[in-house]
Amino acid sequence: MRKFYFLLLLSMVTSTLFAQRILPIHLTPTEIATLANYIPPTYNSRSVFTSPPNAPVRTMAEWEEAEALTITWTGYYSVLREITRYAKEEVEIMIVCSDSNSVKNYLAGYGITNENLSFIQKSFNTIWIRDYGQHSVYLDDVDSLVLVDWIYNRPRPSDDQIPRWVADEIGLDLYATTQSPTDLVNTGGNFMSDGLGTGFASELILEENDIGNSYGVTPKTNADIDTIMKHFMGIEPYIKMTTLPYDGIHHIDMHMKLLDEETILIGEYPQGVADGPQIEANINYIKNNYVSAFGTPYRFIRIQMPPDAQGQYPDSWGDYRTFTNSIFINKTILVPIYNPIYDNTALEIYRKALPGYKIIGINCNSIIQSGGALHCITKQVGVRNPLRIVHQPYRDTLTIAGNYQVDALIQHRSGIANASIYYTNDTTQGYQIAPMSLASGDNWTGYIPAQTPGDEIFYYISATANSGKQQVRPMPAPEGYWNFVLDMEVATQPQILNAAIGRVFPNPANDFINIPIFIEKPTNATIQLFDISGKLIREIFDGKIVYNHNEKIDISNLVNGVYFVSFKTEEGVQTQRIVVQR
Repeated sequence: MRKFYFLLLLSMVTSTLFAQRILPIHLTPTEIATLANYIPPTYNSRSVFTSPPNAPVRTMAEWEEAEALTITWTGYYSVLREITRYAKEEVEIMIVCSDSNSVKNYLAGYGITNENLSFIQKSFNTIWIRDYGQHSVYLDDVDSLVLVDWIYNRPRPSDDQIPRWVADEIGLDLYATTQSPTDLVNTGGNFMSDGLGTGFASELILEENDIGNSYGVTPKTNADIDTIMKHFMGIEPYIKMTTLPYDGIHHIDMHMKLLDEETILIGEYPQGVADGPQIEANINYIKNNYVSAFGTPYRFIRIQMPPDAQGQYPDSWGDYRTFTNSIFINKTILVPIYNPIYDNTALEIYRKALPGYKIIGINCNSIIQSGGALHCITKQVGVRNPLRIVHQPYRDTLTIAGNYQVDALIQHRSGIANASIYYTNDTTQGYQIAPMSLASGDNWTGYIPAQTPGDEIFYYISATANSGKQQVRPMPAPEGYWNFVLDMEVATQPQILNAAIGRVFPNPANDFINIPIFIEKPTNATIQLFDISGKLIREIFDGKIVYNHNEKIDISNLVNGVYFVSFKTEEGVQTQRIVVQR
């Protein structure tokens, strides 16, 4: 009974302390009426720049290491509370609020301590910080962290200033697209990055910056927008898909999520229902026009778009329930949930796609009615000292004989001291270690030794920087891993080659490629480059190869597109696909 009265009192105090500012994620009728006369705020600070950085820029991917998560404390406190409960175990939680003591007292009532919490007491309008919050961008790949801010596509001036307060709080420079000709209106829920330069959005960004736009910004073409995103955020290509008819805000995070550089989690409706047909059309658009940063087709994993409590979908005025509106927080992923009938399957899809991550569901029945969920109300800040590992993993079933070459891009501003592959066919028995060596630039190569046909192989990559910092990929390793199965056919079809090529790198490439060549004895070989139609573009080598080496090829004069490297010896022909992309 005493507990009941305590909870009742806590509820009354909470409703008094926190003024409910529950503006939906979409424009209200009042905002629509006033938008024509709205003037977005501008910055006046020595630490805010309205011209792009002078160094090469790279936008962080959500699965990269973060040091903080920002939220705005208003409305939907039970959802914010549970995000805080789990995220503070991984990163600092930066809470934008009007009264930090009230927030602390509320959280304490639910057993959440102040450890790993910080507070920014500034004005705000709404909870939807994904849309108006800061973007983490690195100069020279991993050297320095800066923040980038766009003009928010809502007439909510206090929200639009929050990236400035976050930048001031953590002492980072802020680059803002707020002045002509680079005054860009954009929204964070409609943007995703693979960390390697590819960006995704809906065509909402074209509409909101077009001639006659409602924000008073300089009209921009598709090419203009691409140029701004390239210079401020390193995005190229910038993939824009047709907006969905029943998603009123046209934010891609409501129906898709990048899980890694080549894997897209995609929402799926029953056939012909709601946004299902347009989502399928957008998938086909990506498949037919783009490849991943590794030069291979994107992988799509389906996850249900569940109906609301009445069994209705958005085309029947149901809530826009989604499981893709989730957030990476280092080794933890928070997923919106609604009903165990659908939730359990969705959570299992995440666990299977991302082994080792802590997958936690948070009830979002209340907030989804306003048009968003977990991703919409959170925003990461990247770590200021990243050790970055990029690798295209082996997956599924392989029929390769012999050793398994593992290539990775590994970077830290102090340089990399060493890197290793950890592999096993039984995770309960621990991992064996295979060393990696520097191939060229920041590219490292190593080998998993030949394994027994029929075995399932689990592996991950570990690296140590010269500064002493250590990192693994996948980040939850050794609990997390990549895995593949060695096909039984390998046992009956052994192949011992006197010469072979490894994985061509970098891929995609713009100026040059390296072709690793491995030989058992001197061998006559021909190396040729073909375009996608099979036309011979260049004969790279024709003669005897006598030692292992990397054949470095200048491709700076090739136009963007798909090409094939052919390595021919008396034993046969090996072919690899590469992508030239600038």
